Amino acid sequence: MTPIKTYNVPFLVLAILLVLCFFINISLGSIYIPIKDVFNSLIGTETSQESWHYIITNYRLPKAVTAILVGSGLGISGLLMQTLFRNPLAGPFVLGISSGASLGVATIILGSGLFGTAFAAFLMSKWSIVIAASLGSFLLLFAVLITSLKVRDTMAILIIGLMFASITSSVVSVLSYFGSAEQLQQYIFWGFGSLGNLSWHELLIFSIIYSFGLLISIGSIKSLNTLLLGENYAKSLGLNIKRSRFAIIISTSLLAGTITAFAGPIAFIGLAIPHLTRQIFNTSNHKILLPAVFLFGSIIMLVCDSISQVPNSDLTLPINAITALIGAPVIIWLLVRKRKMIF
Repeated sequence: MTPIKTYNVPFLVLAILLVLCFFINISLGSIYIPIKDVFNSLIGTETSQESWHYIITNYRLPKAVTAILVGSGLGISGLLMQTLFRNPLAGPFVLGISSGASLGVATIILGSGLFGTAFAAFLMSKWSIVIAASLGSFLLLFAVLITSLKVRDTMAILIIGLMFASITSSVVSVLSYFGSAEQLQQYIFWGFGSLGNLSWHELLIFSIIYSFGLLISIGSIKSLNTLLLGENYAKSLGLNIKRSRFAIIISTSLLAGTITAFAGPIAFIGLAIPHLTRQIFNTSNHKILLPAVFLFGSIIMLVCDSISQVPNSDLTLPINAITALIGAPVIIWLLVRKRKMIF
């Protein structure tokens, strides 16, 4: 494998880009704040206007941090799933994590009319939706994990995950059929995804769970590199396939499940970022790919969020729409130019 030192310059460039995108993201919005004032606010000195410090501290900084966590987490989750299943179309939600979260939220939003008025109002709170999404993801993942213990073939787990996702989608469709127009609209808005709804307290809980998932993924680097050789060869090298597979799935569920619970289902990033990173770094070594995906996913998410804010306007576009509109043409162009997919 290529020495890690060879990639010092690309990593440095990505780190500088991440810092620039971070400051630009905070400066843009309905009110433009000069980058100099953003920097002054972050280090605790005075800004040109007092209100700017409040806007940065309570709204834009949490949103920028959320974008970094979401972009990096989805990118790493996609990388883990693509390596585990050796499938370029695998993404962080391939095991039905997003579908489980959607079922949980659909049950709360579309089924709220079955409960009393006071209890329904409680169910519609932000924390209730987060808990419902987390619980839905956990239950579906638990079902997949229990099934995976009975299955030897990794590809069978992929099919099982897709089947569970189909079942949950069917249930959501039934709930949608009986839901009111107002409930359907609220559920659709949740499905658009959002980065700007988290307080510092919510972001702290998000970050703690995210960190556990990230640490497990870092601990799985050796297993991921070995799995690239094929399961049979990996077994001959002494790799415990079931244990490694379990750790990778748990890491993905913690990252993707938490992101979906707090920010909604955000498409494209988890599928595309690993491919973009492989095209740029031209390697399959996860010691290089994992930090590169972290940086690249964070940058792309910050850029997409900056575009979705529509600078100097009160209008905010759905982040899901921007990630697809910006990313899909880039992926097509890269694949056409390279003419083959590195894996």
